Amino acid sequence: MDTPNTVNYMLAGYLVFSATFFGYLVSLYLRWQKLQEEQDSLQEVDSQE
Repeated sequence: MDTPNTVNYMLAGYLVFSATFFGYLVSLYLRWQKLQEEQDSLQEVDSQE
């Protein structure tokens, strides 16, 4: 009995993991940018008072 060839499943798993991981990184980057913009606007409002 031969060992089944599961390389395709392994590659598919790595692809799904990589896509999810990079999507998460992009999400973190976009949230960080939004927080920076909000911080800048709050500092501007604070300096006007």
